Amino acid sequence: MGIRIQGQSGKAMEFNNIHTPVMLERTVELLSPALSKPGAVLIDATLGMGGHAEAFLERFPELQLVGLDRDLDALAIAEERLKRFSSRFHPVHTVYDGIADALDGLGFAAADGILFDLGVSSLQLDRAERGFSYSQDAPLDMRMDATSELTAEVILATYREGDLRRIFEDYGEEKLAARYARKIIEARQIEPITRSGQLVQLLQDATPAALSRAGHPAKRVFQALRIEVNTELSVLKRAIPAALGTLSVGGRIVVLSYQSLEDRIVKRDLSAATSSTSPADLPVELPEHSARFRLLVRGAELATDDEKAANPRATPVRLRAAERLKAENS
Repeated sequence: MGIRIQGQSGKAMEFNNIHTPVMLERTVELLSPALSKPGAVLIDATLGMGGHAEAFLERFPELQLVGLDRDLDALAIAEERLKRFSSRFHPVHTVYDGIADALDGLGFAAADGILFDLGVSSLQLDRAERGFSYSQDAPLDMRMDATSELTAEVILATYREGDLRRIFEDYGEEKLAARYARKIIEARQIEPITRSGQLVQLLQDATPAALSRAGHPAKRVFQALRIEVNTELSVLKRAIPAALGTLSVGGRIVVLSYQSLEDRIVKRDLSAATSSTSPADLPVELPEHSARFRLLVRGAELATDDEKAANPRATPVRLRAAERLKAENS
């Protein structure tokens, strides 16, 4: 499938291959009961290049789909890809914690289904100039939204050693966080760190030989920088409760996470929503204390071996899902 658009830089971009959506059939299966009614509303909170959205719009001919993304390139690709559904597809440039405002702005009272496909997209990883990948030399940008100001280069140039250590530990779960932070501070005294190749070399040089075989030394640092640039975890902490609040009774939410930090947040919020609030000493649960949601899968569901082989991006995915049982105040 060939798609040509104007990118955020103003340059024309050609996309001949659209990547396969992760766990597509399973997400359709889980959301289908909530989307089969006429005029159902699905929020694709992480629209990307529109792979999941296209499948839902094709399979549910009366579906209204609201697609959210902070990445203007992704929105442009999705709009081109889904233009045949223009009367039922509503793209919105926003971060996904703005889910309630996006829905309200379009005049929809509630959502019947919500899908989150978290993490960095194939579009962002595959375009070297965006600076997300440690395998290709590029400017240290990492912004999902090119209209925002904070970049990875700014972080490396201005954050104090303690702050760098904190984000490497908290967002990258990096055991060498202190060592890497110290080396970055030393290196930037000599010259600015502006490109991914510089940072990768610095991290490789700072990694003890005994640990160099335990995965690429830049992987966790790049993850941490990306999360900090895009405030991904703080946004997610707001987004899941906001999403649950927009669901109609019988509405369903499916979340695909790709790393443990995301999955912990999703697990915590869904666990709280599916738990009774009855005091422990009450002999009978009162209706007002019963759970508002129920889980649709036990724990975190993984992709099948066949899907992992066909679509390597599915390898780390963790799927969680829930259904609203009652209104907020009932």
